[in-house]
Amino acid sequence: MAVTSIILNLVLLSITYSEGAKWTYKGPDGETNWSKNYPYCGGVFQSPIDFEPELLRYDHSLTQIELLHYNLSDKELLTLVNNGHSVQLSLPSRMSLSGLSHRYSAAQLHLHWGSQSLPAGSEHTINGKRFPAEMHVVHFNSDKYPNVSVAADRADGLAVLGVLIEVGRFNPAFDRFLTYIDGIKYKNQTVKIPAFNIRELLPDQLDEFYRYDGSLTTPPCYPSVLWTVFRTPISISHTQFLGLATTVYSSTVGDDSPVTLSGNYRRTQNPGDRTVLVNFQEGDGMQGVDTATSPLRRRQAIQKLLASSLAKATHKEAPQIQPRISHTLDSSKKWENWENKHILGQSTLKENLPKLKAGSLLLKLWNSRITGLSEESLCYSTVEKRTMLELKKAHLKNRLAEALREVVFPALNLGSYLNGRSELSPFTVRHLLHSQRKHELEKLQNSLVKPAQVPSGNHESEELQSKTRHPVQ
Repeated sequence: MAVTSIILNLVLLSITYSEGAKWTYKGPDGETNWSKNYPYCGGVFQSPIDFEPELLRYDHSLTQIELLHYNLSDKELLTLVNNGHSVQLSLPSRMSLSGLSHRYSAAQLHLHWGSQSLPAGSEHTINGKRFPAEMHVVHFNSDKYPNVSVAADRADGLAVLGVLIEVGRFNPAFDRFLTYIDGIKYKNQTVKIPAFNIRELLPDQLDEFYRYDGSLTTPPCYPSVLWTVFRTPISISHTQFLGLATTVYSSTVGDDSPVTLSGNYRRTQNPGDRTVLVNFQEGDGMQGVDTATSPLRRRQAIQKLLASSLAKATHKEAPQIQPRISHTLDSSKKWENWENKHILGQSTLKENLPKLKAGSLLLKLWNSRITGLSEESLCYSTVEKRTMLELKKAHLKNRLAEALREVVFPALNLGSYLNGRSELSPFTVRHLLHSQRKHELEKLQNSLVKPAQVPSGNHESEELQSKTRHPVQ
């Protein structure tokens, strides 16, 4: 119960949970030092990212997000809070999303913004452009988890809607809660406000968006978020923006030197080998964007790899399996070096962890079924605790972030690759598969032979589906 309460406070109130450690956006506890107390912040699949053209892949199968029960009655009360990091509004769980692989129920929304002198505070950027502010509407996977606290550290636990905000015309919907901002000037202050139609806070058109696998943008930075960031920004007035940038403080009542809450955004992170799926092609440099490989083709590629058919895949064959990407060859070289280091027993991890054999930590965790190929078994806090125990035995607790990357990275990449939201070369996929036990590989093989749902009349997909039913032996 204590752990659940801690995680709930973390997600809903954005307070810290690890040994009382605090975090800020600037200074000695700023984002450059987050990973010292929150190792996932220094890991993979981190958010936010820049939506640069070379990362984008058009996916015609992306369906528009549908919002259910967003029109709340003004007879209901919502809690508005200053948690020291943002202004946050609680949301009832009957609000939900459809159009994703699971039902996701709402938990809260919050904002990130710039400052009066530098009105650029969005977390995600588009081709390097940072917007004045950004709103996040947080949802949890209610098909599988009872609440947001349980879902927060699960690989498929969260879905967040991102809304970019420009400064322009007055937005009456935002005044529905900004009117009460004087009541939460200081950290930990809360106020009850009448509910309203949350849909009015979002863009009029929800049909164009960016989709990718990422993380919480605040500690503990669990890589548990399926992001949907709408392409069309919304607008608030300059006065409304200043209400955020100058009215609230990150300090508590009575502090001798109150600190204005502004510039509360995380800088963009390295996308690694991730791709960003989009459901639009026209305009803004989107002409000629590669089309994303379907999950069906990726499953077929995995099957071939499992059967060792791609052990000698040529550069010419590779594009038939997955979309072209500019850094595919660099990725292959990177993983070839990584694999060679481990095969030769010269990995950085081994050099720094002399009491652990290269890769033994990863295999030990896999063998104990803490993590694996199924998303259901990938619980980040559990992996972190078990990894720390292993490191304590070797008196090497300071290597936690590096060890977690080795443990979590393969499962994250395989899951995201199969869903079409990460870009991996055949060489990289083969390496990741070779990290698995035979038991896990057989489970993956069995899961891939299940018939996939394909549009009727799509002969290419039907042909691929037939091959999926009868994998290469």
